[in-house]
Amino acid sequence: MRTSRISRDTSKIISSLSATRAPRSFRQTRSGANAAIRDFALNAVEAGNVAREGGRESEKADGNEDRDPDSELSSVPEYSDSDDGEMVTSRKRKRGQTTTTSFKCESKETSITATASPKKGNSRLKKARRVPAKKTRAVDGSIKVEPPPNWEEVYALTREMRNENPAPVDTMGCATLADRNASARDQRFQTLVALMLSSQTKDTVTSVAIKGMQDNMPGGFNLESVLAIDPPVLNAFISKVGFHNLKTKYIKSAAEILRDKWNSDIPDTIEGLISLPGVGPKMAYLCMSSAWGRDEGIGVDVHVHRITNLWGWHNTKQPEETRVALQSWLPKKYWRDINELLVGFGQTICLPVGRKCGECKLADKGLCPSAVVAKATKVKKQEVVVKKEDINGEQSVREEAGMIEEREIKAGDVEEGAVPDIEDIGKAPRRRSYRMQS
Repeated sequence: MRTSRISRDTSKIISSLSATRAPRSFRQTRSGANAAIRDFALNAVEAGNVAREGGRESEKADGNEDRDPDSELSSVPEYSDSDDGEMVTSRKRKRGQTTTTSFKCESKETSITATASPKKGNSRLKKARRVPAKKTRAVDGSIKVEPPPNWEEVYALTREMRNENPAPVDTMGCATLADRNASARDQRFQTLVALMLSSQTKDTVTSVAIKGMQDNMPGGFNLESVLAIDPPVLNAFISKVGFHNLKTKYIKSAAEILRDKWNSDIPDTIEGLISLPGVGPKMAYLCMSSAWGRDEGIGVDVHVHRITNLWGWHNTKQPEETRVALQSWLPKKYWRDINELLVGFGQTICLPVGRKCGECKLADKGLCPSAVVAKATKVKKQEVVVKKEDINGEQSVREEAGMIEEREIKAGDVEEGAVPDIEDIGKAPRRRSYRMQS
C-alpha cells in the first residue's frame, strides 16, 4: 500500500517539531517568557507552512509520487535576533542544512583608574635633575661656588608654603620661648637652656617644660635659681623631654661654668658656646642668632640637613658638611631665616616620614628631584558571549570573563639617594626603620 505524499511530509514535520521541543540545557540570556514566546512563534509558522504545502500537494497529480521522497520542502524559517531586537526570517534552505540561532550579549568593558599623584591630577610630572652647587676655579686660582639652578624660585615657593601653613616652630620654637618680661641676660640664658632641651625633643614638649620653669621655679627662671635648685627637682621640671636625666647634668654643669668663667652670662662666641657641656654647633649658631642677634653661621638641624639634600643642593652625610656647603654660596641674609623656614616646612609638608608631595608646590612645578610621583592603576574588563545552535539539538554555551588588575606600588618616603634623619648635630645618626606604603 503506497503512502500519500502528504502523509510522508506530515510525518517529517512532526519529527522536526519534536526535535525542536527537546529540552535545552544552555544558559539563556533572555527570560523564560521570551523563550516560550519564540518557540510558540516558531511552531505557528511551521504549522502554517505545513498547511500551505499540504494544499499545494493535494492539487498535484499522482504521477509525481515517484519523485524522490527526500525532495525539497519549504524550509523551516530561520530566526535570529538582530541588534535592534527585530526578528529576521529566511524562507530558503539547502538540503541537510541546519539552522543556527545566535544570541550575543554586548561586551562590557569597564576601566577604573585611580591615580595617587600630586595635586591637580598630574600623574606624570617633570622632575628636576639633581644639580648641586658647583665649584669653579678662577684664573687667579680662587675657588668660586656657583649656587644650584632655580634655588631662588625653590626658596620663594617654600616661603609661600610656610606662610600658608603655620608650624609648631612659629610659636614654640626655641627662639620664641624666652620670657620677654625678664632681663636681657635672663632671656639669653633661657634661650640657651631651651636649645639644650630641644635636642631629640619636639617643640611642643620643649615649650611646656620651659613654661613650667618660668611659672613655678623658685626665684624665677634664671642662672641663680638653676644653681640653687637640687638636681632631682630640676629633673622633675624637664621629665618629659628626651634624655632628661643627662640634660639635667648638662644644665647644672653649664650653669656653674657660666658663673665661674663667663660672668654669669652666656658666651658671645661660637667657641665659647661649644665649650659648654651638651652644646653642639647647631645650638651654638642658633644661640648666636637668637640671643646675641649675630649671624655667624647657619644652624643646621635635622630638617635643614634632610631637605636640602632632597632638593639636590648638595650630597652631604653630616650636618656640619651641610652647613659648610650652604655657607659657601647662600647669601648671608638668609642664614638666620633658612633654619626657621625649613624646620617649619619639615613639620608641615616635607615630613621625615610620609612626605606630602601632593600638597607641595615644588613637586607640582617639577622643581624637586625627590618628589614622589607614583600611581596605582586598576583595570577591570569583562566580556560575556552566549551562542546557541538550535534545530538538531546541538547546543553550546561559551562564557568568557576576565579581570586584570595592575598596581604599581608608589614609592615610599625614602628612595635611593635620600638622607636619613639625624636627631642631633655632631652625633652618630640613629637607625630609623622606614616602611614602604602601598
